[in-house]
Amino acid sequence: MVLSVNRIELFQEAIQFIHSCYDELGISQEEQLMRVKEIEEEIIQTGTYTHTQSELTHGAKMAWRNSNHCIGRLLWETLEVFDERQVTTAKDAFEKLKHHVDYATNDGDIRSTITVFAPRVQDKDPLRIWNHQLVRYAGYEDGATIIGDSASIEMTKLCERLGWRGNKTPFDVLPLVIQEFGKSPRLFELPKSSVKEVPISHPEIKGISELNTKWYAVPIISNMRLDIGGIEYPMAPFNGWYMGTEIGARNLADADRYNLLPSVAKLMGLNTKSNRSLWIDKALVELNIAVLHSYEKEGVTLVDHHTAAKQFKSFEKKERSVGRRVTGNWVWLIPPLSPAATHVYHKRFANDIMTPNFFYQKDPE
Repeated sequence: MVLSVNRIELFQEAIQFIHSCYDELGISQEEQLMRVKEIEEEIIQTGTYTHTQSELTHGAKMAWRNSNHCIGRLLWETLEVFDERQVTTAKDAFEKLKHHVDYATNDGDIRSTITVFAPRVQDKDPLRIWNHQLVRYAGYEDGATIIGDSASIEMTKLCERLGWRGNKTPFDVLPLVIQEFGKSPRLFELPKSSVKEVPISHPEIKGISELNTKWYAVPIISNMRLDIGGIEYPMAPFNGWYMGTEIGARNLADADRYNLLPSVAKLMGLNTKSNRSLWIDKALVELNIAVLHSYEKEGVTLVDHHTAAKQFKSFEKKERSVGRRVTGNWVWLIPPLSPAATHVYHKRFANDIMTPNFFYQKDPE
């Protein structure tokens, strides 16, 4: 049987992946050729192929290693991979996602984790999750005022259309919205015991704790697809742990998010009427100190941006030592606070996209 164009492209991607993956795992050329032959026969018969457990596991790790946006790739080999491709229902998927949250959180000793569900077949997704992250705060429009996270307004409206009602506080945890193919999306709420949160305080500026601000422990990205050897996994939530600036210089600081800098500046007695006072910079540093202090106080894994940059330098060295090229998106790799104080700022990286990798995908409908 002659392969169609689509099947030829899939087979070519599979060949490239198998050789790269098996070489890294120390598997012989003979075994590689046998596996390639198996895949060819499967693609001829079915139009697709199925990864073995070891292929899925190492492929997911390779995807993290190839993620140009991520500065924390040094520990890519430590990723814990849960294979849940057999799951078919939203209810069972929720149980697996809850397990992911609990396992990854680990009472604050965060573990890098990915849970992989069934692959896309002929443009059909057996399961999809609508959420951007497994834990995320709701956002409500109250006239011209936003309560909570403005980045979550549309997701919050969707949850409300599906029957969910939050308390309209700044930190309501959104439910998970999971959809089986051909069925309406369903709501599932994570138990409070699964969602570890960190109250934000400062070692010296006591008033910061009175702002009653907090953030969740683990960033678990859930709306990207995992691509391994031409096979697309549309539901494969994954996490590392936070770099402090993600929270202190973006989520809590951005004017269109929680916008805490004016409040912090007021507590510090800064002159906010003049940009030349650098009140924004001073408040930004102290807010980031508060985040680092708070996560350490609560025993939750967090890395500061200077340490993260040094770890990335070690990653570069390690990759060069095995003959692999380091790719990266410079705009994403530089930290949003004091970027010029890190080596990353002074380097340039080829933003070539390598696979396996994670990719943005169209939202479910």
